[in-house]
Amino acid sequence: MTVRPSIAHGGRLDEARRLFPAAPQPWIDLSTGVNPHPYPLPPIAPEAWTRLPDDRAFDALEAAARAAYRAPPAAAIVPGAGAQSFIQLLPRVFPARRVAVLGFSYAEHAACWAAAGAKVETVETVEQLASFDAAVIVNPNNPDGRALSSREIAPLAEEMTRKGKLLVVDESFVDFTPTRSVAALTAVSDLIVLRSFGKAYGLAGLRLGFAICAFERAGRLRAALGPWAVSGPALAIGARALGDLRWLQAAAAASAADAARLDSLLERAGFGLVGGTALFRLVRHDKAADWFVRLCEKGILARAFPERPDWLRFGLPAGESAWARLTAALEIA
Repeated sequence: MTVRPSIAHGGRLDEARRLFPAAPQPWIDLSTGVNPHPYPLPPIAPEAWTRLPDDRAFDALEAAARAAYRAPPAAAIVPGAGAQSFIQLLPRVFPARRVAVLGFSYAEHAACWAAAGAKVETVETVEQLASFDAAVIVNPNNPDGRALSSREIAPLAEEMTRKGKLLVVDESFVDFTPTRSVAALTAVSDLIVLRSFGKAYGLAGLRLGFAICAFERAGRLRAALGPWAVSGPALAIGARALGDLRWLQAAAAASAADAARLDSLLERAGFGLVGGTALFRLVRHDKAADWFVRLCEKGILARAFPERPDWLRFGLPAGESAWARLTAALEIA
């Protein structure tokens, strides 16, 4: 009998272990879009652990983020505990009655706006977003990798600003394709760009992300976050990593090669490619739910979508042993 997946998000290994207690260990978690080859942790000064972070540490991180994300001087950089912290915070700080999400997309945006009392709709075109009080674009999109250029988003940002409305662009997966970022447009007062540090740099547990926006909105976000919204170690690691362009370029190339390798494996197993980014691949199969169970029984966790029962999303394996286990589980070795 087919067991329908009940895991609401990627990374829920605890739930996978509960549902499949006989699966071999260790589990291979392919359910997230986190780089499996993380940035090497630099030495951390002892005071980063023993003292509350000071303004200099925040200033250093924000300067590194401004340079890395190419944010204009007229925009502010607000660090927080991951992009998710801002996804949850925005509806409370900037309430809206009618909100649109360009979908199908990452479900937390709609869920958080709805929890704050907004009426949320999923729309299919950028043009439809302009008639709402607030609009959300995930770019590149999660889970299908749909990507818009800055030229496609800029007119909407300008129109939303003229109307006094809010546009949120979630760029959690844009680090390896930086030319698609609209961070350069954030001097526009009603555009907020969200960036995730943990995905491209492979340090999701660090819980670090940013909102890039006009200073007035940034002030309200900082007030809502309160003091010391980012830990001292996260400030130090983030500042170091964001300044390491050579590492980022090498990571982008390695991830692109691994994504192509994963495409080949999945295609040979009978999956059809829907889309993705260099950090995850979305595929379709008529028996995707059966494959989800089959992989879990082998100790491999993919990402299933109750709303799209024929979809599975795969992150990148972390090394040759993980590649070998995935190959064997797909029965194409």
